[in-house]
Amino acid sequence: MMVKHRRRMGGVSPATWLLLSLPALLCFAGLPFMLSSPAISLATAASVSAREAADLRDEVKDMFYHGFDNYMEYAFPLDELRPMSCTGEDSLGGYSLTLVDSLDMLALLGDRARFSKGVNWLGKNLSFDKNKTVSVFETTIRMLGGLLSAHLIASDASTGMQVDLYDNELLRLAEDLGRRMLPAFDTPTGIPFGSVNLALGVSDDESQVSSTAGGGTLTLEFGVLSRLTGDPEFEKVTKRAVLGLWAQRSRLGLVGGHINVFTSEWTHKDAGIGTSIDSFYEYLLKAYLLLGDEEYLYMFKEAYKSVMRHLHNDPWYLEVNMNSGVVVWPLFNSLQAFWPGLQVLAGDVEPAVRTHKAFFAVWKRYGFTPEGFNLATSSVQPGQRSYPLRPELVESTYMLYKATRNPMYLDVGRDVVASLQRSAKCRCGYCHIADVESHEQDDHMESFFLAETVKYLWLLFDLGAGGDNLVEKGPYPYIFNTEGHFLPMSPEISLPAEHCTYAGSFCRERVVGRLAAVKKNLKKELLSNRQEEEDSTGHCKDSNLNGQTCFDLHNDSEEPGIGDNDWTASLRSPLKGMCPRLNHWRQVGFDPGSQPRATPRAKPGPIEREDSYSPRKEAIFDEG
Repeated sequence: MMVKHRRRMGGVSPATWLLLSLPALLCFAGLPFMLSSPAISLATAASVSAREAADLRDEVKDMFYHGFDNYMEYAFPLDELRPMSCTGEDSLGGYSLTLVDSLDMLALLGDRARFSKGVNWLGKNLSFDKNKTVSVFETTIRMLGGLLSAHLIASDASTGMQVDLYDNELLRLAEDLGRRMLPAFDTPTGIPFGSVNLALGVSDDESQVSSTAGGGTLTLEFGVLSRLTGDPEFEKVTKRAVLGLWAQRSRLGLVGGHINVFTSEWTHKDAGIGTSIDSFYEYLLKAYLLLGDEEYLYMFKEAYKSVMRHLHNDPWYLEVNMNSGVVVWPLFNSLQAFWPGLQVLAGDVEPAVRTHKAFFAVWKRYGFTPEGFNLATSSVQPGQRSYPLRPELVESTYMLYKATRNPMYLDVGRDVVASLQRSAKCRCGYCHIADVESHEQDDHMESFFLAETVKYLWLLFDLGAGGDNLVEKGPYPYIFNTEGHFLPMSPEISLPAEHCTYAGSFCRERVVGRLAAVKKNLKKELLSNRQEEEDSTGHCKDSNLNGQTCFDLHNDSEEPGIGDNDWTASLRSPLKGMCPRLNHWRQVGFDPGSQPRATPRAKPGPIEREDSYSPRKEAIFDEG
């Protein structure tokens, strides 16, 4: 199985690469690198109309069912589909992974029949009492995240997808799975082992080295599990893991890629925002937003400053030695493409726009993004030529469209759909692209293609067509985990507080009377932290930032996050609809300290499809 966040740089070694690329690096050093090849022209296509967005949304829905129905026909109950040979394979322990990963997408589509059948089948048949060793990271974001998201949809009438006679079966499965992973956290540092046997615990020969993303991307799922079960242990162990990683950051404020969970020694000291590290940063912000723990907000602010100071070479992000800041790899790693979306969530939109444009330029050159693109040689990195249907670029595209409503991002989505339909579609699903230049296909379809790539495309076009879906108009704001599973900011999970970011100004509102005081205190703190980093023009001093605008914290308006800055003001209206929502109680009458609205929002009936379940699928779902 291809591990999503742990792939090391392939091809040549760093030392060999430096010798081969020295001339290019000498030209590169100290200069903002910009792709200059005519092949990367970003000519703008005709803007996507609302009607075309609706048509593209329907095309993406068909893409989802092409993968999902064939998984159910040829691979279920195995984990994943092999779309060229129309067979299945177990890649994460044999727990019907693709079905679990797809449940909340079925709910988004309003497919009550398939969603209910999937929930009921899992409740009767899924068991984690198996002698299987699994990745703690992958099992958490895919299985645990999928079970929790589906449970929260199935158990809440206000989602419009409540399952009849549902009795918290998925929550009990999630709790059982969480408890089976707890032995992985029994280390001197609190940073978990990378793998755990769900029946026997951690084996004696398990590696003591874990990735930063693997140890720091568990807080959302385990935190929600604690809030739903009332057992604080899940949230406690994952916070201890994050604090264990945070304590080992370098004097530059950077973290490396891999660490020894017994000694706290870094075994891989390259710092970046891509492979092995990416979602560590993502969950610092999202854990604060969803769970309300302000310590995560502090860590995110400090980490973000370090990234922008030492890794950012506008519009790209490099990999550097975490201790010295010296460039190790001038690479665009495909997993970096999540970063503009995270910047949007934090409110730093301007650099997100520039970076997304550069990343999409790589897609335009090849029709897909390779796992690695060498910025110094302007070519695909040897050994990293594949595109395994990754969602990160699409995720950022959706977030940027949500923030700006710029139709350019619908054009980007249309281009992505065209590439997938032209080169990745195969007989029983969508295939990995083994080589982005030849577009040779590989017989594999990771579950995250349905859980994330297709989901974010569908959300993008649905928003372009009006945005009538559970995420946009549901009873709560939602936070996406790093596998695309959306978790609600309900009182049950987020306590009696809402936590929000808006154009770079962080706020936490409990009740109306305290809002102004909270905003004033946070603003004062942030301004104090940033004072030494801004010059008289309001730009960051550090040369690596190339004049990029700092967070807009000069804000004296009564509305949190709204000031006189032009770009901030222009984004005011679009960002009010973002997750988490600013002043949500004012918009829809939802008091953070109260229960959800008593009258559930009317939902359309299940989407009717001509190709209904075959008898074979019905029989599979009804087993047990």
